[in-house]
Amino acid sequence: MTNELLSGTNGIKIPGNKIQFSGMPITETVTNGFFTVDRKWTVKYWNRAAEKILGVEAKEIIGKNLWEKFAGIIPVDFYTVYHKAFLQDVPVHFEEYWGEMEAWFDVITYHCDGILSVSFKSISHPPKPENVQLKLKALTELYKLVTEITNDCLWEWNLQAGEIFWIDGGHKRVFGYRIENALIPQGFWESCIHPDDLKRVLTNLHETISGGAEYIWEDEYRFKRANGEYAYVCDRGHIIYDDEKVAIRMIGATQDISSRKITEIRLVDERLAKQNEITGAVLTAQENERADIGKELHDNLNQILVTSKMYIEMARKHEDNRDMYLCKASGLIVTVIEEIRKISKTLATPGAFIGLVDSIKNLIDDITTTHPIKIELHTKGIEDQELDAKVQLDVYRIVQEQVNNILKHAKANQARIQVIKNKEEIALYITDNGIGWDQSNEKSGMGITNIKSRAELYGGRVTIITNPGEGYELEVILPLPGHKR
Repeated sequence: MTNELLSGTNGIKIPGNKIQFSGMPITETVTNGFFTVDRKWTVKYWNRAAEKILGVEAKEIIGKNLWEKFAGIIPVDFYTVYHKAFLQDVPVHFEEYWGEMEAWFDVITYHCDGILSVSFKSISHPPKPENVQLKLKALTELYKLVTEITNDCLWEWNLQAGEIFWIDGGHKRVFGYRIENALIPQGFWESCIHPDDLKRVLTNLHETISGGAEYIWEDEYRFKRANGEYAYVCDRGHIIYDDEKVAIRMIGATQDISSRKITEIRLVDERLAKQNEITGAVLTAQENERADIGKELHDNLNQILVTSKMYIEMARKHEDNRDMYLCKASGLIVTVIEEIRKISKTLATPGAFIGLVDSIKNLIDDITTTHPIKIELHTKGIEDQELDAKVQLDVYRIVQEQVNNILKHAKANQARIQVIKNKEEIALYITDNGIGWDQSNEKSGMGITNIKSRAELYGGRVTIITNPGEGYELEVILPLPGHKR
């Protein structure tokens, strides 16, 4: 700001507010005009000197939009400098002739914490030509520096004439058009908008400016570069109305946001691909499960029932051995009933009724009754009433899947299951002392694929630690709702 301001506050900056030292605010004692605006160009403070120099009282402008108050009379250069001042945290100084005021103005701007502070004073005589040239050169270099580190292309739009003034060559640098500080017809701008976006953009623009109440127009769309390729851009402009609330001008900037949009699109594509992978794995698992059940029914249970029927037929024909044949048929039917019970239990949803821990205990009891393996269960922090029913079922299915893997492939006689819950996640550890396997030479089976698919649904992770002859350890971490990684 001005030397008076800086010296009066001992170098302390209090942006967006009156600068208080003692007694009267310092900003009311200086001869320079002083005001502050936020990013929406709403005036937050307006000192007495500003009232005197510009002929506008504080009560008439505080809380109102700066550009609305001075619609049509503030030089474009003023907006250009003010806009760029928001992009940096160092003072910007410039001198400009304001035709409506018939005076030169010496202006200093400073941006901090979203508030732009402006100190200004009128100059009785225009500065010496050499000073103007030097300061103009310095300001031009500043413009170039700012535009080189941002993707902002400044413009002023005459909405009544349908003409857009492209300022400072931003469109040349960013999009390759050899147009600098020149008017272009609105039709040319429209021709650069991607055909799929054009109707939406024009509709949004029309609805925004026709109401007479909105002061900011903003939209994102695809904009054609000079080489024919499309860039993703964000346009943001401040609308200026006349006394009849008719939009007459708009001043704003276009920003190239291609990098951000491309990253967003890539992330969406990756999530979609992952979801398709999970869906495919689930469907494959369902088909495999159906195939296994069909094979079991056809190759095993069907043959047992055929044998049972044969014994019953023999009992009818051979009265002497009837009891023996009926006894054998009855035994085979009991076997079928037991096998059907096992299949039904595998397909059932146990967690919805008896809880996760009890369901795992029942699973262990059923397995150890028919298989020579010892399985230990350890739980911590598991309260069924605190867990969603779907979470309980998915954890149970993971345990069930891995225990089946152990029975089919591990040749283990001992296994251990640990289920631990804290505020953020459920951790599941299943280990066995079986033969293990070489992860570098073998692909994951369908069982592990199913486990990974279930974990992915929660944004979880699956870790496998195994080597030939060294057993197998499965670690599954499932983040709880609200704690996804």
